[in-house]
Amino acid sequence: MKSFLKKMVLGTLSLATVCAALAADPATPETRAQRDARMAWFREARFGMFVHWGLYSGLAGTWEGKPVGTKGGMEWIQQRVKADTDTYAKRAIPLFKPTADFARQWASLAKAAGCRYVVFTTKHHDGFALHDSKVSDYDAGSVLNRDLVREIVTALRAEGLRVGFYHSVIDWHHDQYEYARSKQLPHPLKGQPYPNGTRTHAKYLDYLHAEVQELVSNYGPLDVLWWDYSAQDFQGDEAWRAFDLMKLVRTHQPGVLMNNRLFRNVEAGWTGMGTDSTIPQLDPKYGDILTPEQHIPATGMPGVDWETCMTLNTTWGYSEHDHAWKSDETLIRNLVDIASKGGNYLLNIGPKGDGTVPEESIKSMQAIGAWMKINGTAIYGTTASPFAKLTWGRCTRRTTPAGTTLFLHVFDAPADGKLVVPGLKSPVTKACLLADGKPLTTATAGRDTVISLPTLGASPVTVVAVELKGDLVIE
Repeated sequence: MKSFLKKMVLGTLSLATVCAALAADPATPETRAQRDARMAWFREARFGMFVHWGLYSGLAGTWEGKPVGTKGGMEWIQQRVKADTDTYAKRAIPLFKPTADFARQWASLAKAAGCRYVVFTTKHHDGFALHDSKVSDYDAGSVLNRDLVREIVTALRAEGLRVGFYHSVIDWHHDQYEYARSKQLPHPLKGQPYPNGTRTHAKYLDYLHAEVQELVSNYGPLDVLWWDYSAQDFQGDEAWRAFDLMKLVRTHQPGVLMNNRLFRNVEAGWTGMGTDSTIPQLDPKYGDILTPEQHIPATGMPGVDWETCMTLNTTWGYSEHDHAWKSDETLIRNLVDIASKGGNYLLNIGPKGDGTVPEESIKSMQAIGAWMKINGTAIYGTTASPFAKLTWGRCTRRTTPAGTTLFLHVFDAPADGKLVVPGLKSPVTKACLLADGKPLTTATAGRDTVISLPTLGASPVTVVAVELKGDLVIE
């Protein structure tokens, strides 16, 4: 215990030193060691919960009594139905009625699922902010007389979870946002003249920066700022005064991690506008994390920090019409697949207008939590698989001064009960099922190591822990 506490203290001091240096001059490039200290918690976490929630949630995918669609993002419902902001607000605000304890439900669910952090929408594209803003009257403070951001942050911290803010730089409500400057970014009135005449985008940017200033100043330490999003024809400094915005954030939150979505260029890891257009490169001045969306890169994103964000069904914001729920097996295997490629899984829930979480989402997150309670050690703090391909499943790895442990995640048990680990030449000191710790027999067969498995149960993924002697050697 004393050794563990000593490591925790040293880690805290190291990160504190990094934060102090960055706060003094956030424009100063980090050393590799400083960056590693700042990124350490993220690389250990592997699993987080995303929450899309706002005025759109109460509409539940329905407009004028009809479903807008049965699949796809209903957080975009205003854009889907081409509603001006006044019409949208008139319909949506009466349906957005958060319960008193919604935030505690979210935090409890994330903790039970085994998540280490939660990222939630402080403002989505519709422009409605969930905090009590002094620079807007289109916010929870003005409309509900509540600071929903503070309620959520308080609940998350009570559960020991790290806190992330999603913030849209697109704003369909603000009367100075010049949506016509991009042909690629969405807007409900796209192609139509500005309803209020000439707009001055610089005034919108002043508002955007002022609102972000509130968020990074008033809620204590922040772990993630998750921006959304830019276009190839409108991004970076031109669109958002992005570098000033990032400097503002780092001045107040020097330890924060930011994603790459203030930009849409190759240097920031983008080759196009599609959700699958992420490539494994990221100049640190454009952000800390790559964000592949709704898919898992076939070979991961080697050499960079990344996080796949994904929905439980097909929509980010709640829809009463979307019943395309992923199975528990799919969700757990996605988590394993992502961890085996060195990434994080940011899995979204879309609460209803009152903040309650759909029963299907609760059951899915609880199922992941039950699996993680047994097998979490094979996910948290692990690194990518050393194997190019495994026919029966995936592998994660943990290396310490004491040696290397391979966690073999069995998706499809071999019919003969012989789990072949190709090319593994390191001596095995112990192999066991992680669920019960019972030892398994191992043998060498040519260039491979073979582990004899018992009859496996019904778990979506069975984990075999293999402790090795000496350095990891794979031919």
